[in-house]
Amino acid sequence: MKRLFKHIYLQKRFFIVISIIVFAFLLSYMAEDMFGAVKILFYVFSLLFIVDVVLLFASKGKLKGQRVLPDKLSNGDENLIQLELTNSYLFPVSVKIIDEIPFQFQKRDFGLTSKIQSGGSKSYDYILRPTERGVYSFGSLNLFASSPIGFLARKYAFNINQEVPVYPSFLQLQKYDLIAFTNRLHEFGLKKIRRIGHTMEFEQIKEYVQGDDIRNINWKATAKRNQLMVNQYQDEKSQPIYSVIDKGRVMKMPFNELSLLDYAINATLVISNIALKKQDKAGMFSFSDKIENRVVAEHRSSQMNLILETLYNLETDFIESDFSRLYVDVKRNLNQRSLLLLYTNFETLDALHRQLPYLQAIAKQHLLVVIFFENTELTTFAGKKAETVHQIFEQTIAEKFIYEKKLIVNELRKYGIQTILTKPENLTINTINKYLEIKARGLI
Repeated sequence: MKRLFKHIYLQKRFFIVISIIVFAFLLSYMAEDMFGAVKILFYVFSLLFIVDVVLLFASKGKLKGQRVLPDKLSNGDENLIQLELTNSYLFPVSVKIIDEIPFQFQKRDFGLTSKIQSGGSKSYDYILRPTERGVYSFGSLNLFASSPIGFLARKYAFNINQEVPVYPSFLQLQKYDLIAFTNRLHEFGLKKIRRIGHTMEFEQIKEYVQGDDIRNINWKATAKRNQLMVNQYQDEKSQPIYSVIDKGRVMKMPFNELSLLDYAINATLVISNIALKKQDKAGMFSFSDKIENRVVAEHRSSQMNLILETLYNLETDFIESDFSRLYVDVKRNLNQRSLLLLYTNFETLDALHRQLPYLQAIAKQHLLVVIFFENTELTTFAGKKAETVHQIFEQTIAEKFIYEKKLIVNELRKYGIQTILTKPENLTINTINKYLEIKARGLI
């Protein structure tokens, strides 16, 4: 009996009807002729309540539910969660669905309502966008089933305490997987790169398609086939491509709920995949006061999984990053000239000048690309209309910091260091662009 009461939840209809009956009993003291009718109404209500209990708890059938989770969620992306419900009762049921979503989402108003016919099934989808890596714990999938009478609901609980890990944005791999090998780059915001000369190896003659370089037209083959034919060249292969992630405190700054570190991690995953598809060697490591999370650049089938697992465990340590240690480690461990994609952040010229000697030393031995971030919140703030003297002063300071970012770009380029200044949300696109540009120009 105690177990029965534990699963009974009185519905709004119950309280409305009982309130009407109580009010009718009060009126019957003033009009005695009503008392008999009110008593009949009360008995009918009691009978319907008992029938409702029997239908939900003693009749044949029940409500079944299941939460379908993917093996892992993709950080910073919209992930689909599916709920599947089946009604094996002999009557249609009204269902209220309350799914206990992980606390990281801070969503306490989740609820769905529906009606399922006898013997029927329904599926429901909703979207979750995680912004932190780690293990997320779902609570119970709670279903409250009501019969057509609707005085009470029976609670069902399924999929208690399901856990799912949140990995770096692997969904971006599917989005960008083929863009480096198609002629639809503009659809993804990628610019076409003009190839400088031919530092590449001849591969084959193929039919001309839109986007091919007209300088590569093979006129002899065109005359023989009576259609445009072009020479296809193969990029130089097996170049080491390292993503170097600064995990010091400057990378903890959040934009659109993701930290700069997570943007860098997501970009590293995508660029590593594209580098491997381009037959290059992909690797990575991180640094702050020491070098960690090292994955040696290789071209093998298990490389992407190794990089993914390494990125999953990467966290900022709030320490001032030591670029001198980075230089020493690069000089000691990277003997072959490599492309180094350095994800970091500089807010002022003074911050850059402290690290510039080490960046110059690294750039002498390797092709270094320094990637840092625009402060989009400052840009938005500076674009607002100022109405007070205090606001004018604040916007002037904001514009100074925005301008200083551009000075940092010029300072790095003055010493022959490649740079990318990007909005956090455009990091992946701009990094791919730079990699394709470097490959096309044969700089490495």
